[in-house]
Amino acid sequence: MRNQWIHFYSGMITVKVSGKGLERFINALVRSNISVWNLKRDVAEQQLTFTIGLDDAKKLRHFARKYGCKVSFSKRTGLPFFVKKLFKNGGFLAGSMLFLIVIFLLSNMIWDIEITGADPATEYKIEKLLKEIGVKKGQLQFLVETPESIQQHLTNNIDEITWVGVELSGTAYYLRVVEKSEPEKTEKSGPQHLVAKKKAVIVDMFVEEGEPQVEIHEHVTPGQILVSGEIGNEDQTRLVSAKGEVYGEIWYKSEVVLPIESRFQVFNGNEERKYSLKMGNLAVPLWGIGKTDFKSFEKETDIREFNFLKWKLPVMFVTDVYRESEQITRKYSDKDALEVAKEMARRDLKNILPDDAVIKSEKILHHRNENGKVYLTILFHVYEDIAKEQPIIQGESE
Repeated sequence: MRNQWIHFYSGMITVKVSGKGLERFINALVRSNISVWNLKRDVAEQQLTFTIGLDDAKKLRHFARKYGCKVSFSKRTGLPFFVKKLFKNGGFLAGSMLFLIVIFLLSNMIWDIEITGADPATEYKIEKLLKEIGVKKGQLQFLVETPESIQQHLTNNIDEITWVGVELSGTAYYLRVVEKSEPEKTEKSGPQHLVAKKKAVIVDMFVEEGEPQVEIHEHVTPGQILVSGEIGNEDQTRLVSAKGEVYGEIWYKSEVVLPIESRFQVFNGNEERKYSLKMGNLAVPLWGIGKTDFKSFEKETDIREFNFLKWKLPVMFVTDVYRESEQITRKYSDKDALEVAKEMARRDLKNILPDDAVIKSEKILHHRNENGKVYLTILFHVYEDIAKEQPIIQGESE
């Protein structure tokens, strides 16, 4: 007997046969390789009941006429009959499917966006930028960027925020914002000097309050008083909070080593996207079947979960992005290598200088090409404010 599961897909019929030639009727079916199962006999009624495949049902009429039997069908089961019933109730089926689809879509839409920690002006900028990248009420969650990408996009494009946390919970996005806050400069009421924080040559001074103790072109050392908070003459003095800016000339030496030839991987702009549905360990491809044609690439996977009302479905929408990369070789000429090395030295210096510092000039002390590398030693001439505050302790003597 063949597997009944196979008959389920092709369809099964329960048959009732009555008459005098029942044994001959059954034997003829078996000899003709027609499978029957669940065979039962009712002696009182002179009737046989059995199950047969839908494909073999049409053959019964021939054997029934030959052996004088009466055949009737009492029960029909299997996939073909189930599908037929569904089509008979097509309106109900379509309505049910439409209802489930609507609930599914509503469960995976963005219904709320809450922003905390931002003032109204910054909140308006955030909402505007979110709409530009598709994060808005009514949008499907799996059609927008990941929370990590949204977070990076907001941080890179809104200067007023230092950090933003993006969390997706159910059908709502929650954004926690930390804004940049400039520390309020409080007026110092206590007496203080302005002293040198670096060794330098004075080039300019702007004194708001206090007594200057140095002159232009004078060499100063760290800790030396530039502007005194003690003013007046020997007979009568008073202490004030010295304020001002004292600019000094400082020399910085920087050393740079730059390879003339280097190899590195870059993206060339080509990419492939593959979409699939993942259920446990089973992945069902939807678009982009097969391996990528790229020889060298980086793969980025985005997994989105589906919701149905308050439940998470065991089905996930997976997007695999393959970005083609290629290895390129960059080789500088001697002139270009020198300019790049100088720019690297300037960039390194600016990272350690205060914002108001100005690079006035530069001088190459040493430059050579050796073993495929450029070695550069450069001296920078910088103007910067070298004054820092030093409180005056009452009763101290100079």
